[in-house]
Amino acid sequence: MTVEELLEKYAAGVLNFSGIELSEANLSGAKLSGVNLSHANLSIVNLSGANLSEANLSNAKLNVARLSGANLCSAILNNASLNVANLIRADLSRAQLRGASLIRAELIRADLSRADLFEANLSSADLREGTLRQANLRHANLNEAVLRGASLTGANLEMANLNAADLNRSDITGANLRDAELRQANLCHANLSGADLSGANLRWADLSSANLRWADLSGAKLSGANLIGADLSNANLTNTSLVHANLTQAKLIRAEWIGADLTGATLTGAKLYATSRFGLKTEGMTCEWIDLSPTGDRSIIQKFHSEDSRDFFNETPPTIRIIVDAALEHEANFALAGAYYQIAQEYRGIKQPPSMENGSRRTIFSFRVDSDEALFPTAYIAILPFLDAVSTQNNIFNILEIINNEIVTNPDLSSLKSPDIVKKLNILLEQAMSKATTIKQMKKNIEVAAKLNFCKAPTQIILTNSSAHTLIVYDNPNFGKRFINRSTLNASGYDDISSESTKYILPSLNMIMDFVKGFHYISN
Repeated sequence: MTVEELLEKYAAGVLNFSGIELSEANLSGAKLSGVNLSHANLSIVNLSGANLSEANLSNAKLNVARLSGANLCSAILNNASLNVANLIRADLSRAQLRGASLIRAELIRADLSRADLFEANLSSADLREGTLRQANLRHANLNEAVLRGASLTGANLEMANLNAADLNRSDITGANLRDAELRQANLCHANLSGADLSGANLRWADLSSANLRWADLSGAKLSGANLIGADLSNANLTNTSLVHANLTQAKLIRAEWIGADLTGATLTGAKLYATSRFGLKTEGMTCEWIDLSPTGDRSIIQKFHSEDSRDFFNETPPTIRIIVDAALEHEANFALAGAYYQIAQEYRGIKQPPSMENGSRRTIFSFRVDSDEALFPTAYIAILPFLDAVSTQNNIFNILEIINNEIVTNPDLSSLKSPDIVKKLNILLEQAMSKATTIKQMKKNIEVAAKLNFCKAPTQIILTNSSAHTLIVYDNPNFGKRFINRSTLNASGYDDISSESTKYILPSLNMIMDFVKGFHYISN
């Protein structure tokens, strides 16, 4: 069939030209909206400027075809072959290209908004400045594709292959790149804010000056990646591999990176305001200084000498554990949730609800804090809903007195890393004591919880510092001794031992000082 015959029949209302042979034909500017050219051979055909909107081109051969400026809006091109085709400025919005082959195709400034490219092969394709907003590229092959300056906002690239792809200055805001292959990809200056990159392979990728604010990189592999000057503010880097990654002057303000592996990484000049420095692997890390200023303006610089950075970055997060010698009941669970909610409204040191381990005999409440210095004051507040609160608080106060007296009698106590530790401990405890008084006076949920049998059970309060040293600040004498001596049982089923006899049971001086010496304190 000739071009003239096809156009004549189409004008007469014929739409089905499935399997037609038209290789090397000239159909530039042709108006063929809704035509059926499935399984047709259109290789090397000139369809520049043609209107093929809503056309059926599934399984068609369009290799080396000229489709520049063509209208393929909502066209069906599933399993079509468009290798080395010229689709510059073509409109492929909402087109179906599932399983299509576009190897080395030219798609410069093409519009692929909302197009379905599931499992499409775009290897080495040129998509410079293309529009792929909300496009489906799940499992697509974009190996070595050029996407420089392209818009991929909201696109689905889950498990896509972008190995060595060029995404320089591309906009990938809010895109789904979960488990995507991005090894050695160029993402320099790319906007990935809010993108889901969890589990993605970004080994040796160039992310220098990239915008990764609020991005999810949990479990991602960034070994050897270049993140110089990247903005990772509020990013999720939980359990992320950053082995030998370069984070020089990267912005990590308020980033979450518990469990991240920074082995051999470079972190000099990183901006780390309000970022936890615990729960990290830092062996062999290079870090000469960091920026702790709220806006990253270098107004607060922390410098390190030789191995000093290890005292800042540590694998063990400071933790408070309240171990209750009773199984948690639904009523107590509800009451304590309300109590800790109200406590958190007054005391900012408790940023998150405690994690809980429920056993048939005991319950453990664990609170993580941002610094070693926050352990004593936060424990002073966290114990408030329990009957053991007064005894625990007295012990904490007396432990601080022991530390103060030891500093007075040994003013040259060189084993403490900074004399400011004790001063800060005292200030923070005074603030906690004041807050505790306010909370007890104003918060009714504390009273409700305190009346429950669960909160009257014996407790043990254990602090763990960033050096993994532990200190039992209070251990109720009845803890673990339920029903041992039935002749002295009280109403709760525990031995009736007066609080007066247990009030001053404290850890030894050596235990207390060893615990404080293990603090990793960094001055501003």
